[in-house]
Amino acid sequence: MAVHPRFIDLPKRSVSVWLLSLLALTLVHCKGESTSAPPAPVPQVEVVEAIQKDVPIHSEWVGTTDGSVNAVIRAQVTGYLLKRPYTEGSFVKKGTTLFELDPSKFQASLDQSHGELAKAKAQLLKTKQDVERDTPLAKQGAVSQKELDDSIQAYEAAKGMTASAKAAVEQAKLNLDWARITAPIDGVVGIAKAQIGDLIESNSELTSMSTVDPIRVYFPISEQEYLGAAEKIQERYQERERGEKYGGVELELILGGEKVYPHKGQFFLVDRQVDVKTGTIRVAALFPNPNNFLRPGQFARVRAVTKTKENALLVPQRAVMEMQGSYQVVVVNLENKADIRPVKVGERIGTLWIIDQGLKPGERVVVEGLQKVKAGMTVKPAPPPAPAEEKTEKIE
Repeated sequence: MAVHPRFIDLPKRSVSVWLLSLLALTLVHCKGESTSAPPAPVPQVEVVEAIQKDVPIHSEWVGTTDGSVNAVIRAQVTGYLLKRPYTEGSFVKKGTTLFELDPSKFQASLDQSHGELAKAKAQLLKTKQDVERDTPLAKQGAVSQKELDDSIQAYEAAKGMTASAKAAVEQAKLNLDWARITAPIDGVVGIAKAQIGDLIESNSELTSMSTVDPIRVYFPISEQEYLGAAEKIQERYQERERGEKYGGVELELILGGEKVYPHKGQFFLVDRQVDVKTGTIRVAALFPNPNNFLRPGQFARVRAVTKTKENALLVPQRAVMEMQGSYQVVVVNLENKADIRPVKVGERIGTLWIIDQGLKPGERVVVEGLQKVKAGMTVKPAPPPAPAEEKTEKIE
């Protein structure tokens, strides 16, 4: 093989260096081709369109149930407890016997009072006859004026004794009646605090009861909320005074476990003053309770539609990212480019969030795959899977 004339005069060492350099360049070129990264895959994200519609705005407060009428059942006399005929925790009508004390001593006291009354009546009759007899005789001079005055005084004293004896009989009757303790109202009676055979002192608490249909729900509202609703509250008072049917905002009751109470309530009253410690005022609502399902002392949330926001722009709450007090959404444009956009949020409506600024109707926002998206990135949008049918638990 013929050698190129350029290499005839080159030293052997120079030829070797040149060949090694050529080999190194070739290896570097081959290595660059083998390690070049493939293009990154386009991330797939789930998107939904921002919708616009009129939305009712709910306000919600935490409340406590209480009886519309509450009564503490106390003994009015002292005696031994003989009977407790009612069933604890049951509903009773007004006048139902709850407790019976031993009536023996009260019956004896009544009998004695009747005897004292009979004696007083007899004395009254005698003194009256004395006055009737002595009056004409005194005019004739047959008896002295002093004797007539004594007869009149005895008659007046006998009238007082008779009145006192009658009062003693009435008191004895009351004591005997009070030995049988009855329900003062219709309602549910609580657990007894006394057992058969106990000596019951006067004014001892025996149990308590409440009228629970309708049932009250007390909840606090802020002073600002009260001022905003003060006119409607006064209208409600006037409607009640005129006997008109309630035409205000209906209230909804949400119990523990997100149970929706089936009966709607209505505003009933507002307390007389604002609590200076909390800046709230207590409000009471009435809810029908035909089956006595609700009991005093339960915690519940009271919810009502307080206003309607027209043409509100809504997106799912999971589309909104919070970053140090500011909020952002990822918008996908027509070229499937991601744009991270700051927004101003409003009220939350269920699983949706009202966007007050930063978004337009129909724009697509990312709801799933937010962590994979960067500003300006091309994405592959897809609609979210159809949600499972929601089941709202209601009390029948």
